[in-house]
Amino acid sequence: MTAPAQVVALLRDRGESVGTAESLTGGMVSAALTDVPGASAVVRGAVVAYAAEVKEALLGVPSEVVRERGTVSQECAEAMALGGARSLGADWCLATTGVAGPDPSEGHPVGTVHLALAHGEQVVGHRVLTLRGDRDQIRAGTVEQALELLRGRLSGAVSAARGTVETGPAAAAPVAGRTTTQDRDARREDEEG
Repeated sequence: MTAPAQVVALLRDRGESVGTAESLTGGMVSAALTDVPGASAVVRGAVVAYAAEVKEALLGVPSEVVRERGTVSQECAEAMALGGARSLGADWCLATTGVAGPDPSEGHPVGTVHLALAHGEQVVGHRVLTLRGDRDQIRAGTVEQALELLRGRLSGAVSAARGTVETGPAAAAPVAGRTTTQDRDARREDEEG
């Protein structure tokens, strides 16, 4: 079963819904979910907020966050997730913001991505990724990691106790835009040791 199909099944079993607030992915996370037959039972919708002004107006990202931290930041991603959950009336909301390229943005290199996950009025997950590859690979890797964050949280594989899950620069994906199992295992050893 694919990650999107697992997410849809887990949400259906829980009687919960999901929405997305997307910047660099431009609706790709929502598209991956709505490709699954029966997704209409759980997917509320998506807000594609590419421009900073749209993030502020539609998702309620505070202008201070945009001005002081930028749109490529944990604070922006978390505000997007919370605003998306509110505006879409979704139990869960995944947010994506970052730099897909071809040029750096706000002083961040291409491949810098922030993901955030909100459940109701709480942020229950955050990941910062450093992905390699071309624009399409970075966006595809972002979708994969966003769905994995939600799938892991729904299945209990990702604990909400710490609130934030950092996968940072150690999660640099190979050219295909994916995190390797070796990278994941190294992070687990670092966290456990």
